Amino acid sequence: MSEKFLTLHPEGKKGVNIDKWKYDMVRDAILEILEHHGTYPFKELADEVARRLGDKFEGSFAWYTVSVKLDLEARGTIERLPKTSPQQIRMKAPAAA
Repeated sequence: MSEKFLTLHPEGKKGVNIDKWKYDMVRDAILEILEHHGTYPFKELADEVARRLGDKFEGSFAWYTVSVKLDLEARGTIERLPKTSPQQIRMKAPAAA
């Protein structure tokens, strides 16, 4: 049985349990995309994750991308840009000291 990972939700809702290796793969892909592009449209994110992971991954790219994105938001790693439509996301800047 593979190790599970319980995601967080930015609105305090219940997270989901997913395979840790799948979480890690999708997280790494999302972070690489944002590091490369800066700001990225959320509606294109799952397709880009799918393009990067291809046949190394089994499951719904859209579901895993949304679940991991919400977890990264809840942990303060990434953020939604306010007042953008369609939704845009980016790496969250470190808090100023």
